[in-house]
Formats: sequence, C-alpha cells, structure tokens
Amino acid sequence: MPQSRVRHSGAAASLLISRWERYCRRGSLGNMTSAKTCPGDAPCYHQEMIRDAVATSAAPRAIGPYSQAVVVQGARSIYCSGQIPLDPQTGELVGDGDVRQETHRVMQNLAAVLKAGGASLDAVVKTTIYLTDLRNFAAVNEAYATYFGDAPPARATVQVAALPKGAQVEIDAVAVAA
Repeated sequence: MPQSRVRHSGAAASLLISRWERYCRRGSLGNMTSAKTCPGDAPCYHQEMIRDAVATSAAPRAIGPYSQAVVVQGARSIYCSGQIPLDPQTGELVGDGDVRQETHRVMQNLAAVLKAGGASLDAVVKTTIYLTDLRNFAAVNEAYATYFGDAPPARATVQVAALPKGAQVEIDAVAVAA
C-alpha cells in the first residue's frame, strides 16, 4: 500500500512499506497512479486490474456458466451482500414465481450495487447462488449466463430452506475493481 495508507506501526510497518515499495518498483501492480481523487478529495491509488479465469483438467470441468477460479492481482475488492428479486422502487418481490425473471431482477440489483461501488458485473470474480429448490438450477443458469462473457466468475450454488420474502433465488458477489 502507499505509505500514507499503512496502518501498522513500528518495525512491522517499515517491513511492509519496504516490501510494498519493492513490489511496486518491479511493476507487479500494473500501472499505478495517484492522478484520481476519491470521495472527500482523499488521494486514490488506481492500478490496472489483472483478472484471469482458471481452467484445469486436473479438477472437474465447470458444469455451468462459471469459472473454476479467478486470479486477481492488485486491485480494490467489493463485497456485495446477497440480493433477492425486489423491485428497488417498490420493495416488492418481482417475477410472479418465475425463477428466470427473479434471477434477472437479482442480477440487475447486483449491477446497480456494483455501479454504486464504482464497478460493474465485469469486475465480479466470485458469486454464491442460494436456491430454495435445486431443480431450478438449469433455469437460473440460463438467466445468469446472459450477464457474463467467456470468462464468468467462480461460483458456488447451494440449496437453502427459505429466503426472505419468499424469493426463490438470492445471489451475492465479490468484485475486484481497478
């Protein structure tokens, strides 16, 4: 981290700063600049994000629109809470029982949260999908896949007993923004 951002003290801080400076000089963090300003006019340090999908034949192939893993080097993390298919204007559940429509609304909600955090769905590296019925797995995959390209994020899908407001699907996400 830039020296002004390190919150440790004493010898440990000096060691961290020294390692960080060596890391930056080697160019391991991509293009690091301080030209932008964060909220409150605080200095921000932006760098190019490197995001690579991992695919290996040494582990089972992904059985849906997700990557086995995603490797991210040097960037800002955004942890999105789970979203359910609520209309942001009314707070009411949408989809009328159609899990595909619910999934689309959830993804739109996640996109809005990410945008507010300075990122987009393109920056997502991991999601968790919570379903009340795993028989909806294929239908959810169909809708979910439309939001990610050739290198979708890593993902887990689990069945849960129930979700708030009677939703059938909830999705949370982790994104890494440059």
